[in-house]
Amino acid sequence: MRSRTWGVSFGKRTIVHIDMDAFFAQVEVLDHPEYRGKPLVVGGRRDSRRGVVSTASYEARKYGIRSAMPIQRAVQLCPHAIFVPPRMARYEEVSRRIFEVLETFSPLVEPLSIDEAFLDMTGTEHFYEDARHMGLELKRRIFEATSLTGSVGIAPNKFIAKLASDREKPDGLVIVPAADVDAFLTPLPVEALWGVGPKTAARLKSIGVHTVRDVRERPLSQLAQVVGPRLAAHVQALAFGRDERPVEPDIEAKSIGRETTFEEDVPDGPELRAVLARLAANVGWRLRKEGVFARTVTVKIRYPDFETHTKSRTLAEPFRDDDTLYREAARLLDEFRLRRPLRLLGVYASGLQHAAQTSLFGKREDRLSDVLDAINAKLGGRVVRRGREL
Repeated sequence: MRSRTWGVSFGKRTIVHIDMDAFFAQVEVLDHPEYRGKPLVVGGRRDSRRGVVSTASYEARKYGIRSAMPIQRAVQLCPHAIFVPPRMARYEEVSRRIFEVLETFSPLVEPLSIDEAFLDMTGTEHFYEDARHMGLELKRRIFEATSLTGSVGIAPNKFIAKLASDREKPDGLVIVPAADVDAFLTPLPVEALWGVGPKTAARLKSIGVHTVRDVRERPLSQLAQVVGPRLAAHVQALAFGRDERPVEPDIEAKSIGRETTFEEDVPDGPELRAVLARLAANVGWRLRKEGVFARTVTVKIRYPDFETHTKSRTLAEPFRDDDTLYREAARLLDEFRLRRPLRLLGVYASGLQHAAQTSLFGKREDRLSDVLDAINAKLGGRVVRRGREL
């Protein structure tokens, strides 16, 4: 039974969402104080012809620069910005420190990405004076460990907590107890509901549905006529603040993977395949860094209505090289026969083992990956990449 503390004001659960502020850019400023206060773009050199923005500092965002934007477009918007390639090894190092802090707050930590996570704080409320004290303590501990800021949302479920953490970025803290859910949600634009992208929003607006309040007031049957029954039910449940998904920690590291959620849905084509290559390269680098081999490749996709699918393939021989990962991931992606643009794409390697029976001299693919790792280690990041990643 739930203890009678301030936590009862959140209902069955007290959920926290932590999202670091422009994480890659913050780490670059930490290591290069001369960047502080200046527009900074992480993703590639300014002369990169096919690179894309990974992260933009808040100073750069004032010029309209956003994640996934081509570097050349970012240069046009802000010619005087600082452009740097990403250093994933460094970001992973800082991320580990962040998650070490999170795990001291709750055993239920669900990583969403390198810089974002949910925590289920249900039952721990008695350690804190109130929700604000809990949020401030979490932010303080992360800052002490990393000198970086993050934004925190505290709410009765994942959906509202994530919206809350985004409300007052950067360095924000927004608290939405159960009694405040209606006032928090109903004025928001319909695009705030997960699964409502530009095309879905346009269809809803064509029948006069512009806000979350409008979604609540329309019959489900009417919404289904314009967006389909599955998405209509999903969107209306969120509009009423209903989200029963539990926080699901990755208790045992059974796989190594990386996924990305697109700001705008991406159809199959060169851009999506380049993202697939970057994800596979990151997974390969992590396998080699951990000194493990894998046997299975998995590709995860999510459509704009949150319909999610995975496909896997297990190989006869263990692997840890980028070429094998990308080749098998590309085959799996082909098998989906994508009928719509994607909201999310992920690549995972599983069936991990600490040794592989290889020839005396190793496979050519392994040697090539090892050489690239050595070069990038000297350059301080994944500067040298295969052409398919661009």
